[in-house]
Amino acid sequence: MRKTNLLNTKLSAAISEIGHTQWLSIGDSGLPIKDDGRKIDLSVIRGLPAFIDVLAATLSEMKVQKVYLAEEIKTENPDQLKAIEGLLDADVEVVWVTHDELKGMTRDDNNIATVRTGETTPFSNIVLESNVDFIGEAIK
Repeated sequence: MRKTNLLNTKLSAAISEIGHTQWLSIGDSGLPIKDDGRKIDLSVIRGLPAFIDVLAATLSEMKVQKVYLAEEIKTENPDQLKAIEGLLDADVEVVWVTHDELKGMTRDDNNIATVRTGETTPFSNIVLESNVDFIGEAIK
């Protein structure tokens, strides 16, 4: 059994396979996800698992250099935004895009997988851009 936090095999494999500047997306239960083999559906019931819990588990194993968030989260879900910001390392750049642009990014070839959660709050979606961790600082 793994010593690290993340147990889901598909999500763990996606993080293991991601290369520098490639994307991994995490979305709420309403995010339209093309089922082309890159969909990781973790949703069980409304609210389970929560977006923020999946993001925290993912960030525990993935070195991120940039995140993309929808502008709409600022006004439509400020509590979720605050929770997201609390999980990000200080050196992670936040890029603001429209919700439609973010949805388009999840369908881009650079996006290696999109994770569906049970989240039911609006605009709880993020695109994570992978960084390089040559010295192994991500695993503590």
